[in-house]
Amino acid sequence: MPVVVIANPKGGVGKSTLATNVAGYWASRGHAVMLGDVDRQQSSRLWLGLRPAPAWPVTGWDVQRDAIVRPPKGTTHVVLDTPAGLHGGRFKDVVKLADKLLVPVQPSIFDIYATREFIDQLMRIKGADRRDIGIVGMRVDERTLAAEQLRQFVGALGLPVLGMLRPTQNYVHLAARGLTLFDVAPGRVARDLEQWQGICEWLDD
Repeated sequence: MPVVVIANPKGGVGKSTLATNVAGYWASRGHAVMLGDVDRQQSSRLWLGLRPAPAWPVTGWDVQRDAIVRPPKGTTHVVLDTPAGLHGGRFKDVVKLADKLLVPVQPSIFDIYATREFIDQLMRIKGADRRDIGIVGMRVDERTLAAEQLRQFVGALGLPVLGMLRPTQNYVHLAARGLTLFDVAPGRVARDLEQWQGICEWLDD
């Protein structure tokens, strides 16, 4: 049962957007997906409440903020959305639970340096493996210098950039209806699905 954790110590980088779309992708592939949310804002739980019945099913996982445990039987795939500032014992518990860790980062100097410290902290945890960590650029215009700087930064860390997701209202409008890119006709979001190709391949590996 693969468990993917979405984590970054900085707030507002797009963790919940990434988490819900990963859950939506796996659900569209026919998997029994649970989406857990240990963020105080409970954005992923709110999204689940908005999700319409005809959409691919994604089940909520009632994760206690003080204790992270294995999900119930019957689940085949798990996505865990985490809060900003995750640290200490809870941070270690999350890393131990994860089979893969997705780190969303925006192409600003503040996000880049916060992410560098986070990766350094992550590598000090016993059992952490760079092969199981992927970076996703959020709200990135690939034509900009900022995007190139982000690639260079991640390259220096020896981590893969799985995708660069453009700033588009598609994510906003779909989230407001409890949906993801993978719940609508592909022609409506073709450009965005193309940017997700590398992420999906990594998830399925």
